[in-house]
Amino acid sequence: MGLHGAVLTFAVLGPFEVRAGDQPVHVGGRLPRRLLAILIAAEGRPVSDDSLAEGLWGESRPRDPASALQVYVSRLRRVLPGTALRRSPGGYRLLAEDTDVERFRGHLLRARALVAGDRHADAHEAFEAALRLWRGTPYEDLADDASTAAIRAALAEQRAGAEEECAAALMATGDHAGAVAKLERLVHAEPYRERRWQLLALALYRSGRQADALNAVRRVRALLAEELGVDPGPELRRIEGRILAQDPALAATGVAAATPGDRPLSSFIGRDADLALLDRLVSRHRLVTVVGPAGAGKTRLAVEWAGRDAVVRLADVADPAHLVSAVAAAVDATGFAGDPYEALVKRLRLHGEPLVLDNCEHLAGEAARLVVDLLDRVPALRVVATSRGPLGVDGEHSLPLGPLAADDAVALLTDRIRAGRPGWVEQDADRRDLHRLADALDHLPLALELAAARVRTFGVRGLIEQLDDRFTVLGRIPHGTMTSHATLQEALAWSFDLLSGDERDLAVRLWPYEGGFPLEAAASATAGLDSLVSLVDQSVVTAETGGSTARYRMLETIRAYCRSVDPDPAGTRAAHAVWVRALVARAAGDLQGERSATTMAALRRELPNLRAGLAYDLTHAPVEALRTAARLMWFWIRSGLLDEGNRTLAAALAAAPDAPLGDVVRAKASSAGLYYFTGDVTTARRLLSEAFLAVGSEPGHRSLLAEVRYYQALVQLPGGDPAIALTASAEAHAIATETRTTWLIAATAMAWGAALVMAGRIADGRRRLRAAVRLADASGLVWTAALSELMLAQTLVDARDGEALPLLRTSLRRFLTEGDLSNQLAVLHNGALALDAAGDPAGAALLRDVVHFHQARSGIRPAGTYLQSVMPHGWYEGAPPAQPPTLDDAVAVLTAPARAV
Repeated sequence: MGLHGAVLTFAVLGPFEVRAGDQPVHVGGRLPRRLLAILIAAEGRPVSDDSLAEGLWGESRPRDPASALQVYVSRLRRVLPGTALRRSPGGYRLLAEDTDVERFRGHLLRARALVAGDRHADAHEAFEAALRLWRGTPYEDLADDASTAAIRAALAEQRAGAEEECAAALMATGDHAGAVAKLERLVHAEPYRERRWQLLALALYRSGRQADALNAVRRVRALLAEELGVDPGPELRRIEGRILAQDPALAATGVAAATPGDRPLSSFIGRDADLALLDRLVSRHRLVTVVGPAGAGKTRLAVEWAGRDAVVRLADVADPAHLVSAVAAAVDATGFAGDPYEALVKRLRLHGEPLVLDNCEHLAGEAARLVVDLLDRVPALRVVATSRGPLGVDGEHSLPLGPLAADDAVALLTDRIRAGRPGWVEQDADRRDLHRLADALDHLPLALELAAARVRTFGVRGLIEQLDDRFTVLGRIPHGTMTSHATLQEALAWSFDLLSGDERDLAVRLWPYEGGFPLEAAASATAGLDSLVSLVDQSVVTAETGGSTARYRMLETIRAYCRSVDPDPAGTRAAHAVWVRALVARAAGDLQGERSATTMAALRRELPNLRAGLAYDLTHAPVEALRTAARLMWFWIRSGLLDEGNRTLAAALAAAPDAPLGDVVRAKASSAGLYYFTGDVTTARRLLSEAFLAVGSEPGHRSLLAEVRYYQALVQLPGGDPAIALTASAEAHAIATETRTTWLIAATAMAWGAALVMAGRIADGRRRLRAAVRLADASGLVWTAALSELMLAQTLVDARDGEALPLLRTSLRRFLTEGDLSNQLAVLHNGALALDAAGDPAGAALLRDVVHFHQARSGIRPAGTYLQSVMPHGWYEGAPPAQPPTLDDAVAVLTAPARAV
């Protein structure tokens, strides 16, 4: 909701506008408008700070773009209260309730549904409503870079397509004269779009103007020949022949100009943008290869673009020696005498339509050589190929065809279910289950088609429960579909049969990885990277290279196939668990060191793999599970995963009763840390006392003893025993200094300073805490410096010199960099206390709301941590706010210069 409760509407299909109901909203000058436009163009996805800075300023960035960006965001939040302008790990994102782009697409979806239901008058009205939203160039406020050009081009293509569909719907109502007038304007505006000429010829014919209809085809033929040196495409040529033959079907109501049987029987859902992109690519490039995994719909896209009869099916050509003759026969070159290759060249020169080669992957080398020769011999030739991977030809342009978008996947499921169960209407619960089913099947069209047929037997939810055996449950592929395979499993097997032995071995070794994997995981499973590159090229593995580090994924269906053909699935799962252990072992030391921020980010990316590895080890190697879970203590705490961490530790302690002493002690110390942040200091202190008694009497555990004593000192804060805190921190500091453990030297100095404050020696404690900050900074220990500043600020919250707030600001910035949610909330709680003391109750209330909301979600209790035990009455009682401020809002409040005391 926006101003005065009105829904905010964002308009970008022309000059940028924001409206609250009927009232315009002024959001500022060029840069605030551009910032909003960039976020709207991202359609709810996060946009990184670097991308925003590039879009706002280009090469002319300010000295501190991050701060400038934060200022603009804060201003926009004030101007547009209630707008979901949020900070996420990937950057800022705007969850706009209403944009003219979404309205445009919504009108198009409704219009197409009306066309499918033969309600052409209503469809025409819906298309007109969509087109009326356009007021000029989309995203006028954005810079003219490649990304913006692509966004504008995609929207312009959608608009152009909508104009043609609108004219077709008008013609289908019987208003042929009106359609002629509209289409004459459209062909004048974009004369190279053959679909417009096709519709114009049809509308003229149905208006009783047969000569004019024929003339329209000849006009475009002359235009294409003179301007581009090409002949009309097969659809225009086909309609020309039907006009000359006075085909009675042309006079019938409807707009389809393709011959019967030229298109598939089922509807085509979710690939409009891909179809338009293929059209654009072929208009600009001579070779375009549609690439993607089995079941993605490559063949169906080619058939929708060219027509069924225009596609050369190569799946059944087993012998490369038969390739040329098969292609020649498919394009009807049999009327030419002599060599089939020369006959094929003559046929392509004579007729000039694109050559569409489907399923090239098993003949990739031979198909590539044929295409190169044909492109050289026939200068006007365009080739479209479909394959699991590129042909590897110079000048080739690929169109990657991945899974459908989530909504399109559900729409496809719904359409196919209704085809088998007429009258079926999904309920809200069904729609949620349809999304779950679509996700489980990777949004792959072929898998969705098969699943829809099985809903009749199992129901949607029942089918989801059967997907562990998906290949059996999904059954056989119906006759008449575009694939040449009998089952989904056969389609995948076709892909795997084309892999080398090393490539197959790598693919099988990768199936246990959950949520993707980094490069080193694949590299560790094979001698080199060639196999991984090949798996990516052949659409078995998907590469995500847009972030700071490359990441790779397998679709769930491909993972399931790899698991089904794995000769040793238990061994493969065990190898994955070993990789997880090694990952955590490497990360454990860095969580307290200079690389703690990057280590936290890496572990967050691997959280699904961590969970899978721990689950395996809990059953098969409980001591390893105990060791790994204990090493993750600060990851659990800093990520706010306190309950999950404690559940895992408890399960591992129960599963490994005979674990070595050191592992048990570390696990108890880790569990104590988690309990401390949930506010259960009693249990935390008890666990650490047990750990101290166990390790203190054992020689050879000096480093572990120092850690336990360090944690013992920390969990006395606040309200514990100062004597225990002083003794424990001093002993830990002495051992850390003796063993030269850098991170622990700084950390124990901090704990010692806090213990001095607890003991009433506040001035001494503050001096030692300041020394701890300097020591941590000198060693690059950002997290320890941040925690030392937080504790120091806690001793100064009520001081009149205002030193607490600057310390809290610096501490918060560090914890944000480190990705430590638990301590971010601790800083904000103390910031609320400091702002309250400084006479800023509104700022304090905002910080309280953020803390209250997050502690309710994560179980973190920041009010009882470290030195500050003050808890004003009623601060975190009752339910948390339903629409709380964001962490970004809290940061802006705490770091605003005006709030300095």
